[in-house]
Amino acid sequence: MACVLAIETSCDETAVAIVNNRKCCSNIVASQIPMHRQYGGVVPEVASRSHLETINNAIAQALEAAQLDWGAIDGIAATCAPGLVGSLLVGVTAAKTLAIVHNKPFVGVHHLEGHIYATYLSEPELEPPFLSLLVSGGHTSLIYVKTCGSYEILGATRDDAAGEAFDKVARLLKLGYPGGPVIDKLAREGNPKAFPLPEGKISLASGGYHPYDSSFSGLKTAVLRLVQKLEQEHSEIPVTDIAASFQETVVRSLTKRTIACALDYGLDTIVVGGGVAANSGLRQQLQAAATEHNLRVIFPPLKFCTDNAAMIGCAATDHLNQGHTSPLTLGVRSRMPITKVMELYSEVEGFRG
Repeated sequence: MACVLAIETSCDETAVAIVNNRKCCSNIVASQIPMHRQYGGVVPEVASRSHLETINNAIAQALEAAQLDWGAIDGIAATCAPGLVGSLLVGVTAAKTLAIVHNKPFVGVHHLEGHIYATYLSEPELEPPFLSLLVSGGHTSLIYVKTCGSYEILGATRDDAAGEAFDKVARLLKLGYPGGPVIDKLAREGNPKAFPLPEGKISLASGGYHPYDSSFSGLKTAVLRLVQKLEQEHSEIPVTDIAASFQETVVRSLTKRTIACALDYGLDTIVVGGGVAANSGLRQQLQAAATEHNLRVIFPPLKFCTDNAAMIGCAATDHLNQGHTSPLTLGVRSRMPITKVMELYSEVEGFRG
């Protein structure tokens, strides 16, 4: 049973956690949202500089909150891919330094694998196989989870991720950044049937549509044209109705594809992860659809939906328990498919930054 100190700095949260097997002992998250809100999105250089200023204090807070010393820590983990390179380097460098100083093994973790493991923190008895719906600002994927480190991508987005679409539509509606929480809040007050919006479909060369892949750029463009049309007519922009109609379209698309994928592959459990997993509409509709088909759907607690180090630590404990460690020569990557996770634990096949 491994106890791991984990660091997550892939984007705009400086996070440090201590996880003992699948139990979260401490979880420190220093968000940069107020800093980036003025720019309408994450500025990479600002993010990495903030990580540098915050990381040492976050490590100290995590140890204090867990009431543990370095003797109780079995390994040091950090997100190494995918993400903003400058931000990733801060966390990985800190983790490697701690591993050397305290003579602990280093474990590099794939960020998306961390989102899959977020659910294990509240459901420690959960075991594969199951289907993971991973919906965040950068990713929208349906992943067949076979075992620790073994994944098959069954569906993905061909353009904007779901979370990215929420941010872009929020910008169109002048709602600020990040867009997901504010659209979710306004959608509860609006009419989801007020504006029929197109659900993105991916055509197949052989005819028909891809059953699991998503597309959200056309939906975003449809909202833009709707807003422009209303402005030209000098009409008041019904923000709550547009928010509700947009969210309903995204949720319907995700729910339909996820249920179809689970049924087609004979998987009776669906695990949802990523920031959009906090969306109330998705939680309600996917749960209702799963119940209709006798499927189990599990959402992580809200605090583990957005980026955090507890999910990274949870993934790292499983790898460490299986004897998987990473070389100190391991670099960082802005992109890396989750299907290549095991490359992080092989000196021969591992990548260098």
